[in-house]
Amino acid sequence: MALNFPKLFRGAALVLAAATAFHAGPLLAQDQPLIIARHLEINSLDPSRAFCDTCQIYLSSAYQGLVSLAADNKSIEPLLATSWEVNADQTVFTFKLAPNAVFSDGSPVESKDVKWSYERLKNIKADASFMMSLVKSIDTPDPKTVVVTMESSNSEFIGVLTAPYTVIINSDVAAAAGAKADADASTTDTAEGWFLANSAGSGPYVLKSYAPDDELRFVRNDKFWGKAPAIGEIVIDETADAVSQAQMLQSGAADIAMQVDPDTSKTISSPDVAIKTVPSYNFIYVMFSPGAEGNKVPLTKEVRQALAYAIDYDGIIQFTVGGEGKPQASPIPNGFPGTADLPMPKQDLEKAKSMLAAAGLADGFELDVTVAQLNVYGVDLVLLMQKVQQDLARVNVKLNIQPVASAVWREQVASPGVPFSARFYAPDYFGSAQYVQFFGMIPDSFWLTRAGQKGKVDLLNQKETDLMKKAMAASDAERDGIYHEIALQMIEDKIIVPVVSPNLVLAYRSNIEGVRYSACCNLPLSELSRK
Repeated sequence: MALNFPKLFRGAALVLAAATAFHAGPLLAQDQPLIIARHLEINSLDPSRAFCDTCQIYLSSAYQGLVSLAADNKSIEPLLATSWEVNADQTVFTFKLAPNAVFSDGSPVESKDVKWSYERLKNIKADASFMMSLVKSIDTPDPKTVVVTMESSNSEFIGVLTAPYTVIINSDVAAAAGAKADADASTTDTAEGWFLANSAGSGPYVLKSYAPDDELRFVRNDKFWGKAPAIGEIVIDETADAVSQAQMLQSGAADIAMQVDPDTSKTISSPDVAIKTVPSYNFIYVMFSPGAEGNKVPLTKEVRQALAYAIDYDGIIQFTVGGEGKPQASPIPNGFPGTADLPMPKQDLEKAKSMLAAAGLADGFELDVTVAQLNVYGVDLVLLMQKVQQDLARVNVKLNIQPVASAVWREQVASPGVPFSARFYAPDYFGSAQYVQFFGMIPDSFWLTRAGQKGKVDLLNQKETDLMKKAMAASDAERDGIYHEIALQMIEDKIIVPVVSPNLVLAYRSNIEGVRYSACCNLPLSELSRK
């Protein structure tokens, strides 16, 4: 393995600084930059365009939403909104904003900023825009009151607002930089480049600098209206693989390593490093795109179901994370509403062969695979696909694997489509609607559009669509059963096939406190401190 000299020198400086801080006192120790080793894989720093795991960390640190997800990963707490009211049919949501909330430039957070931020998120039409898809109108009767009216019932809207992609932007500052919120914002907005060097939020940190494929640097927001975070400066350092992250952690070059896999964690024996393994809601999935141009045979539902039966799920869990993970039944993760007692996937080679024979494919076929060269949640996606390649070979299906950069994968999956691939997902908030809206075969969902290549192949599931409308209007007591029915439909669709929900390894220096897994925000930076 080639040595990364800049990281080594940075680590030496960090160790020296930490030693100096120890003798100078605890206040100085908190002022030393805290280094987090992780693969950045950032698609944007624009709150209305960002959609990635590191984006979750960034947005929840430099910005704030109206509400937040509590440490139990289920309860909702006030943030920029001190209170809210919801009408009986869950179509009108009224929020009262904190009177003392200010942005990082000292200007007040007002209802106009909320209206502008939500309208921009919807009209930019990026990956997270679905979170505002049901919003009909937003009224601002006074500077501290916001009234959001829906097209139809939206029982999960308050939960949606804990997602970091729904943060509130300083509309005056962003608009001056070219940001737009109008209906044509997707073509007229010119602010994405500005957001790579500037933040415009009310969070505990502000963006200091971002160097693609190198680092993302935060500094404490001196005008923060809440409790000031303990750490004055935080750096997320681009470190692509688990072994390098573990080495940085043990040497003191990093304080936290975020993507150490279970096997690598077992090699760490330093008394100065703490390792905790916890269940997560993250998962890795494979997906089929029947509308992709490169398909050599029609990927009908029966063919997709047959190929899913050929996959060795238990073997994948052992191969990818050494058994430190769980199977997952549907694209709604274990523990979310509707997932109790779902049938877990099982390999059945005889059934796979029988179904392929019934489809006239007993002699097999070739399937092109484009997969991003990423290691996420301790899983190398290329190695995962090589394991699946071995599984499908047992039913005479040959996978042609083409590893590509993640940015290339994003482009290809949009057009001309990717016949078969693997990807990952982390929750944006605690609630099952996000998974149906993103993965479900319902109108305008991300994967209906991508898998069908904008209607080239009709994949719409009308029963799923009707159930989703019912779920959005249901009471808390009714929703669980409805999402269970939806999950069963998504299992039958076999567009998205989860293969492993990895346990999460929390790896950090023993003097760091506040490290925890957040189901919306990945790692809450403002809770970190040094002993």
